[in-house]
Order: sequence, then C-alpha cells, then structure tokens
Amino acid sequence: MAKILAVNGSPRAGGNTAAMLRAVLDVCERAGHEVQFYQAGGRPTLGCTGCGACGRHLGRCAREDWMNELYPLMKDADVILLGSPTYFGDLTPELKAVLDRCGSMGRREQAFSRKIGAAVSAVRRCGGMHALDSINHFFLINDMIVPGSSYWNMGLARTEGEFAKDAEGMLTMERLGENVCWLLERLRVNS
Repeated sequence: MAKILAVNGSPRAGGNTAAMLRAVLDVCERAGHEVQFYQAGGRPTLGCTGCGACGRHLGRCAREDWMNELYPLMKDADVILLGSPTYFGDLTPELKAVLDRCGSMGRREQAFSRKIGAAVSAVRRCGGMHALDSINHFFLINDMIVPGSSYWNMGLARTEGEFAKDAEGMLTMERLGENVCWLLERLRVNS
C-alpha cells in the first residue's frame, strides 16, 4: 500500500480543483492505497527568500508557518498530487510557495527523488497548460516520475461545481488515478 498525498492550491477548499484531486484519490483509494488531502490554498502564504536555512537545517524552513507542516507529509508520501486553478495563466500564489519552499527544503536530501508526481489544473478557457508545466517543472527538477493520462490533466470549470459537468475532464482524472496505481504496481514489482 502506497501513501498518496494531494495538495490543493486553490483557496476554494470545496471547489473544482479539490473535486479533480478527489477524483484521482478516489481511484487510488479503491485500489487499496492510503490517501490524504491537504488544503494549502487560502492560507496566509510567504514565498521563499532563498536564505538557505532549510539546507542547513535539513528540511526545516526558517519561516515558521504551515509549510513546515506540509513538507514532512510530502517527504513521507510515495505519490504527490498537486493541483491549482489557473490564475492569469499560472498557479495560485499558495501553490507557487509550496513549489519553491518545499522544493528548497527537499533539494539537499533529495526528498522527492523517484517519487511519483502528478499535476492537475482547473481552467476556464486557457492558461492551464502553463500551470501544469509549472508544476511539472517542480517534479522533473526533483527527479520525480510523472505519469500522463488520456488527455492533459485539466478540467474545464469556472464556477464551483462545474467540473462535475466536464465528462472528459472527469475521465481524464480517473485515468490519471489508474495510471498512478499502475505505475506504483510496476515500481513495486521492480524494486
């Protein structure tokens, strides 16, 4: 059984991004994996200052806030799902802070190496590809394995609840969950 952590970068705890992440988690939970949902969006957020304290104190940010709570969960997970709505063609500030600060905390100890990472983005019309790319850059620079799906990991949604009407988006999230589980199985067999 693997540990799968979903981090919602949307300030709307019950919004479309959360629904997308939960759709992936549902598939993984049905497959017998341990799932956890973390609400990052909507919290007071500070960006990385590049002070280097996390490198000297192995995985502890000098800024005492919720990031020091989230980082150990990410470090302990086998799979990290990161989701953000598309804000002006990119991520929310909360998720960007997660990428920068948890990424900095994990670099020295290679905390995310060979973990599975998958991104999802809720989008009204466009800009979702850039949001996905930003998240995928975090995965790739941290030596992570990124599964795909049957289409881009986006859901067309603007107002709360609209994702449920996006049949293709829902199938994409389900397939992403299946691919995460398939990859976990293959990695377990070969380790």
